[in-house]
Amino acid sequence: MGNLVQAELRKTTTTGLWWGLLIPTAVLALGWGLATGLLGQFFVDLASSSDVDEVSDFLGVTPDQWKISLFGIARAINVSTIFPLIFGALAVSGEIQRRTITTTFLTAPSRMQAMLAKMLVYVLWGAIYGIAIMAFIALGVVITADSGQLPDAGGWAMLTLVCVLSSILMTMFGVGIGALVPNVAGAVVILLLYFLAIENVLHGVLAYLEVPSVIGFLPNGSINGLTGSVAVDLFLSTAGVVPPEIEDVLRAIAGAGGALDWWWSGLVFVAWAGVVFAGGWAVTQSKDIT
Repeated sequence: MGNLVQAELRKTTTTGLWWGLLIPTAVLALGWGLATGLLGQFFVDLASSSDVDEVSDFLGVTPDQWKISLFGIARAINVSTIFPLIFGALAVSGEIQRRTITTTFLTAPSRMQAMLAKMLVYVLWGAIYGIAIMAFIALGVVITADSGQLPDAGGWAMLTLVCVLSSILMTMFGVGIGALVPNVAGAVVILLLYFLAIENVLHGVLAYLEVPSVIGFLPNGSINGLTGSVAVDLFLSTAGVVPPEIEDVLRAIAGAGGALDWWWSGLVFVAWAGVVFAGGWAVTQSKDIT
């Protein structure tokens, strides 16, 4: 198994795909981090005006205690993890389409061991992307936001944890789709259309039908809920008394509208990723490689 893992690592590092996607990932994460800090600071400055003093008194906190940047961080993570999703899909669908996977299957003791090695390697890549995403988001936020807008050490640790977990799960979801759709263009188009367009339309329809709770059980809704719910929890821990109806608005701002608690959201997406990866695994196990 060790040799198979080394072979998969060598296979992914000898192509330009990993850094070709990691560079725009870092640029996007940094850009979102910079914008998050600026917008959060603008909101705090606006809220500090006399026009909203009553709101401050009602919540029992001063505006500089409103860590608005947390919502932007959650949004930044959600957007940036599109890249590890695409990385997983491109790597596997490209390998199947070009039939380079044939050599892997012919030289491995079994297809199951070959797929297990792939899974371990792409879990590692998902973690690498997640760490990079969080590092560049944090850099952007630290540059543009005052210290009062930043999470404490525990908050940063929690956000980093869910960012890495989200990136790993998105990578595995992409790997599963890449195995199910062994066409590079097809796999990428399907993923981008679904995560950036189709499910967002579904969210609007479900909200209109007044069943927003269903959103938390959809793939994009659950993975967004993993990060967004953490951001909301961290915000509420220092925001004073916030009415329940305001909490729903905060969840929507963080991209977790209709989502469950962060750990439930994580389990829901684990189930989605598991189903997709298992489907891709089953298809690959029975595929004719000649």
